[in-house]
Amino acid sequence: MNEIGLSLDTVWMLLAAMLVFWMQPGFALCEAGFTRGKNTANILMKNFVDFMFGSLLFFFIGFGFMFGSDGAGFVGIPNWGDLSFYKGDLPVEGFLMFETVFCATAATIVSGAMAERTKFSMYLIYSAVISLIIYPIEGHWTWGGGWLCSDAADSFMMTTFGDVFHDFAGSAIVHSVGGVLALIGAIALGPRIGKYTKEGKSRAIPGHNLAMAALGVFILWLGWFGFNPGSQLAASGEVNRVAISHVFLTTNLAAVSGGMATMFVTWFKYGKPSLSLTLNGVLAGLVGITAGCDVVSPIGSVVIGLVCGAVLVYAIEFIDHKLHIDDPVGASSVHGVCGILGTVMTGLFSTTAGVFYGHGFGFLGAQVFGVLVIDLWAAVCGVALFYGIKKLHGLRVNARIEEEGLDIYEHGEYCYN
Repeated sequence: MNEIGLSLDTVWMLLAAMLVFWMQPGFALCEAGFTRGKNTANILMKNFVDFMFGSLLFFFIGFGFMFGSDGAGFVGIPNWGDLSFYKGDLPVEGFLMFETVFCATAATIVSGAMAERTKFSMYLIYSAVISLIIYPIEGHWTWGGGWLCSDAADSFMMTTFGDVFHDFAGSAIVHSVGGVLALIGAIALGPRIGKYTKEGKSRAIPGHNLAMAALGVFILWLGWFGFNPGSQLAASGEVNRVAISHVFLTTNLAAVSGGMATMFVTWFKYGKPSLSLTLNGVLAGLVGITAGCDVVSPIGSVVIGLVCGAVLVYAIEFIDHKLHIDDPVGASSVHGVCGILGTVMTGLFSTTAGVFYGHGFGFLGAQVFGVLVIDLWAAVCGVALFYGIKKLHGLRVNARIEEEGLDIYEHGEYCYN
């Protein structure tokens, strides 16, 4: 690679990393806006912790687990901050930063579903475990060159499906893992006080600032233009220029389609178009397209966005009203359900290997198998992690702290005076 091309690719990667980092305040504002004002400082603090802890742990150990020398395709070797194993063309420091911001995103998804009743000390533990072990190991299976993406003729995926698992920017690897962990964490915690009546009917607990939530979604939308196009990891040359432009387009089309689908479904279902659900509908479209944004057509991205935005409404309602799982921001639906949907629909809409383009069912099988394995790993780890913490020390604050707010009891200060 020539020096100019490598320089352009490096600058693009670092710019994309900045955009993905900008998603942290997006998540913070979105989560804070969808919850009550008495817990805002706690929520903002947790989003800072995700990046602070995640950066250090991923540098010392997680990056080695994810991209280090191979352990039969299942895990890399932890390296305690020694990055000499990296053999790529791009500067290792820049690539580490790009992967670090992805790791922080996976960890912060979980906090929304467990908001308003989790002990801050216990949050530190499970955030650290996600950044240290859960995300890097399944990331090694895929982006780290592990067994789910090995295209060797005698590899498991090729001999079984004739194709490898594809997740361009993380519908499964980042979002569905975060969504599954969010769901299990919310189950382990139990619902907020007053969320359900004695008869089991769900009560709405409105967020304190929809303007804040809306700004958070706009920031996340902007950050996704680093999340998805940045995953090309190159900008020089005609192939990369075209690829980045294509991913920008499919990402945006899915976002607007997801938001529109949710808006019209809520309008039809509840009689009024819901702003709060439409905000989540935009995120649902973004999550859904993330796996296949590089291989689906613009029309395919619209369909994926529409499906995710429509399904989101029913997923949130089912998890809340039928399963009685209290997820204040809908993280398990947005990231979990739509992450799985988007990964599977890539097997249908991929122009190079999808069922709808006459390529058979092998690639679809690889997509279904890959997301099942990844989320089973997340589920097993989540059960062990959250129920282990619950048994040993307790996950949840006591009733008085929950009713009066976590801000003053957990942090000694209010966000609003």
